Amino acid sequence: MNEYDFPQVTQLAIPFFVAAILIELWLVRTGRAKGSFETRDTLASLMMGTGNVVAGLLLGVVSYWALLWLWQFRFFNLGLSIWVFVAAFLLDDLRYYVYHRIAHRVRWVWAEHVNHHSSQHYNLSTALRQSWTGLFTFTFILQAPLVLLGFHPAVIAFVFGFNLVWQFWIHTETIGRMWGWFEFIFNTPSHHRVHHATNPRYLDANYAGTLIIWDRMFGTFVEELEEDRPRYGIVKNIGTFNPLKVAFHEWIGMFKDAFSPGLTLSERFNYLIQPPGWSHDGSRDTSETLKAAYVRRNPGEAGKAGLPGAIAEPAE
Repeated sequence: MNEYDFPQVTQLAIPFFVAAILIELWLVRTGRAKGSFETRDTLASLMMGTGNVVAGLLLGVVSYWALLWLWQFRFFNLGLSIWVFVAAFLLDDLRYYVYHRIAHRVRWVWAEHVNHHSSQHYNLSTALRQSWTGLFTFTFILQAPLVLLGFHPAVIAFVFGFNLVWQFWIHTETIGRMWGWFEFIFNTPSHHRVHHATNPRYLDANYAGTLIIWDRMFGTFVEELEEDRPRYGIVKNIGTFNPLKVAFHEWIGMFKDAFSPGLTLSERFNYLIQPPGWSHDGSRDTSETLKAAYVRRNPGEAGKAGLPGAIAEPAE
């Protein structure tokens, strides 16, 4: 039982993606819904999405065959019952949460993920602004435990397709808050707007794929506040619509830092594995320093979701 032939969920959803983007664009441009589009930004997102598909076709087979090789060492073979697919979806959604959290806390992985956050607009086209270099982070090894437990790599790939389709429609400002029970269980546009925001309280929050319960369980959930509307992009925006720069700017910046003269071996390594914004001399801002500075400016916000407690003023 080495080969399964399941539908390519994301490929089947492409007509839906295109139709939904056009509908949202029409709603926004006619003033019928909230949101913003910028032609060059949208084209850059579409080109990033196209590049992601090409990279998947050319390189995705590497990670799949690596997991297929691992399949021979499985502890169990769980087969193909409906409950296997349900369990695979839930466990892989948890795996995605872990990956996504690592992607924001380890610069090596952030280098491939940052392009998804690089748009200063938040609409359905932003969902297609995907990485070309995911294979090189080797994060596909996070799927290895599922394979060893007896979930075939094809089953994992199949259920993850549904996760990706879910994540498409939540990239919008057109949909506001939804039903309370739905917002409690699932990742929604409101929750994901927080994830894409650069406001200090929203940094490093809401990593969920489909189920927001993982963020609630592991203490990374932050609610969208009307009085602190999300500002989109990255902390230091790149100011370009060139897809090559979008795809590779952080890799270039990271290696430039790591190979700067005068650094110790430890400092060079830390430029690869520490969170984005880390620097050997503390001259740059991380999400922690940005949150701390915000609390110093707004002491009444101390201790609220996404923010640290009261911060002492630095010594003169």
